[in-house]
Amino acid sequence: MSSTMDSPERQALNVDAAVRDRYSAAAEAAEAALCCPVSYDPQYLKIIPEEIIERDYGCGDPSKWVNEGETVLDLGSGGGKICYIASQIVGASGNVIGVDCNDTMLSLARQYQDEMAEKIGYANVDFRKGRIQDLQLNLDLLEEYLQQNPTQTSADWLQMQEHADQLRATQPLIAADSVDVVVSNCVLNLVKDEDRRQLFSELHRVLKRGGRAVISDIVCDELVPENLRNDPHLWSGCISGAFREDLFLEAFAEAGFYGIEIVSRQEEAWATVEGIEFRSMTVQAFKGKDGPCLDRRQAVIYNGPWKSVVDDDGHKLVRGQRMAVCDKTFKMYTQSPYADKITPIPPANEVALEDAKPFDCYGVPIRSPKETKQGANLLTLMPDGDCCSTDGCC
Repeated sequence: MSSTMDSPERQALNVDAAVRDRYSAAAEAAEAALCCPVSYDPQYLKIIPEEIIERDYGCGDPSKWVNEGETVLDLGSGGGKICYIASQIVGASGNVIGVDCNDTMLSLARQYQDEMAEKIGYANVDFRKGRIQDLQLNLDLLEEYLQQNPTQTSADWLQMQEHADQLRATQPLIAADSVDVVVSNCVLNLVKDEDRRQLFSELHRVLKRGGRAVISDIVCDELVPENLRNDPHLWSGCISGAFREDLFLEAFAEAGFYGIEIVSRQEEAWATVEGIEFRSMTVQAFKGKDGPCLDRRQAVIYNGPWKSVVDDDGHKLVRGQRMAVCDKTFKMYTQSPYADKITPIPPANEVALEDAKPFDCYGVPIRSPKETKQGANLLTLMPDGDCCSTDGCC
């Protein structure tokens, strides 16, 4: 086996082809071993065709973190199971977009759109052809161009590339800042290493400010060695491309996300190969920390339980202390996923945005109560009666 692994053919492994071929076959006939079993809420499965259910391959259920009225993007939507679950959760006021580049899987998902719309009572699901690491290029539109303009020479190829760039700019598959939540179920690990930085950048680009990514994927506890990474069967089986757990979280941070959190992690390993454990993990991460840091005399108190914590941008919060923060950070901390750990201290008199001065977010700034009380009525006020009587405030 080692000689096969070291062969030139293995060294030149075509990851895209390995994944495409196996998932095309899996769309036509169910393959039980393709990924780990997942339990979904049965109320959403009752109306989904059995053909979709039996040919669905995933490792988690990111639809648990989807809310009514949201626009949802499912990366690597396959046969459409997560999309059809999410469509029921977001309701008639929401929208669901599935993106996949596998023709067989797309065909399976699309053939049931009318039936599902009739069962649910509304049509809010759209399946689009594209690569999840390039959410700007609509492959259906590119194929229309190629049918009319076959590529036969290098000049044709260059013209096709120019047309693809034009499509990205003028008719993007997914527009920037257009999605409330991006979900994905065991697909990111199928993308080859050299495309992963672009993949996470695209995740970030399409989300609205305050939007979030909820990604279920296979992770490992040690780096996958070269001999396993050169096996096409293990690539398409979610093994070779698995992210190491800590590096998976780091990829979100490098792309500009904040509030990065493990919301689900499989306790027992799904698979163990050469001593390396592989398991399902779901991560939630938010977009919206970009922009200037402006001082509007706001503070926050970290409630605990840790003595202190540091966020992705280096802000250190000390338990019980009034920590000075900029307006942007104040808004982030008063929303999910921080709100239940933070007590916000707004200023007594709001500082207009145009009057706010630049704020230095580095260090451990303590905000004096006098700053947040600035401009307030400082007359001495005492409550009537005994505060700690049986009828009082204590």
